[in-house]
Amino acid sequence: MTKTIPVTLEPHEQLATFAAGCFWSVQLYFQRLDGVVDTHVGYINGHTENPTYHQVCTGNTGHAEAVQIKFDENKITYESLVKKFFEIHNPTTLNRQKNDVGTQYRSGIYYHSDDQHEIAERVKKDKQENVKDEIVTEIEPAGPFYHAEDYHQRYLEKGGQCARTGCSDRIRCYG
Repeated sequence: MTKTIPVTLEPHEQLATFAAGCFWSVQLYFQRLDGVVDTHVGYINGHTENPTYHQVCTGNTGHAEAVQIKFDENKITYESLVKKFFEIHNPTTLNRQKNDVGTQYRSGIYYHSDDQHEIAERVKKDKQENVKDEIVTEIEPAGPFYHAEDYHQRYLEKGGQCARTGCSDRIRCYG
């Protein structure tokens, strides 16, 4: 069963939420960054309350597979996270990342404040100047974030891949 879980933030912490295809590899990328305090995979910006993975996979709930990141802004900036987001996926493919196809695999930045919105728009614009195809990443206010089922949390780490801060081992996504 999925659920929303209240997040407690220290004064120097913020949330960032990104969708960039299958959430397993996206989570592992962000786990490895210095300044990332915690991550959870889940579903965001759909219209079904408490969706399950199987419901989201049908494409009928409107949700994106996403990663919610708690980060220490004294160690890493939101802008750095957004830039990393654009480095780790193809933001020009609509509803697709590699072999994963469907609206749940769309590229999205779900902001938690006006400042985050402004930064996301600026970084997207800067990125667009350096790519030929149109960037289709949606930038929307963060709606309710439903944590994915427990077996999805830190899936690749549980499968033996390194999540240590600074690790540069190639990430292998498998299902």
